[in-house]
Amino acid sequence: MLYLHGLGHFHPENVITNRFLAELDIGSSEEWILERVGIKTRRTTLSLDYIRETKNRDIRAAQAASVYTSADMAAKAAHMALERANLTAEDIGLVVSGSTAAEHVCPAEAAAVAGRLGITAPCFDINSACSTFGMQINILSSMKPDALPPFVLVVTPENMTRVIDYSDRRSAPLFGDGAAASVVSSQVPSRMEFLSGYYASNTLSWDKVSVPRTGYFSQDGNAVQGFAIRKTTDMVKELQGIYAVNGNRFFFVGHQANFGMLTTVCERCGITDEHHWFNVDTYGNTGGAGAPCVLSQHWNDIGPGDYIGIVVVGAGLTWARVMLKVSDQR
Repeated sequence: MLYLHGLGHFHPENVITNRFLAELDIGSSEEWILERVGIKTRRTTLSLDYIRETKNRDIRAAQAASVYTSADMAAKAAHMALERANLTAEDIGLVVSGSTAAEHVCPAEAAAVAGRLGITAPCFDINSACSTFGMQINILSSMKPDALPPFVLVVTPENMTRVIDYSDRRSAPLFGDGAAASVVSSQVPSRMEFLSGYYASNTLSWDKVSVPRTGYFSQDGNAVQGFAIRKTTDMVKELQGIYAVNGNRFFFVGHQANFGMLTTVCERCGITDEHHWFNVDTYGNTGGAGAPCVLSQHWNDIGPGDYIGIVVVGAGLTWARVMLKVSDQR
């Protein structure tokens, strides 16, 4: 059992448009990018001049060219989550982080985030690439309530554009940067509760998506796209079957891989446009931050009696699902 008290999100101000990418001469037009991935814009912590001049050829220079660190972004998202939860940093007794392309091998990214917020508490990372948020919630939900402090801060900061080769049209149009944060508790009830979840991995395909320690993002696009559609569809149908919720109260939030993948899932699961929450068209694929950022952006839309199915997939290959139920009582 895990209660949700607050959500927050942050995206950097620098905007990568399709025109910007086309002008990099990566072999793709604005029209091709929009038709292929359904993404109009994405955000980056990098200087646009840096991308234009170097195409990120020296990946080691990306950190110096960034406006924000991962901890900076996570802290901004956390401030929003704490405010929505009517709590302060002093109330947090544990910080859990996870990033697809973490800035540090050591220490845990959670420690850097806690340090930025002035939190003195235990810190560790739960990282499962783009399915990280689902893994974090599932693992925390499975812990005994008295094993956790009253309030836990969960963050997923993603600086994906630092590990992108901007001469590669297969990956350059996909990714953006962002961070999400949530305040959860297994002891203090709230009107929002994660009812149940599931997570799994197919380790025989661990190498289908990767970010080497000092290299660029790469993936077997066709294999990963098929996997994402199949697994997401299966998990959404499982949630629909388990809870048999009224269609007017069920909302779907998926991994923000690309718009085509999400619309295919919606078609197969009978989810209408008004019950599909997404942001990939304007923020791109922000890795593990994508789904929780979407949920946070809809914070004011969440109403009594809603069921929100959160389904995520990622490298590993991994997949996870959780159902968030909103109580009829405010």
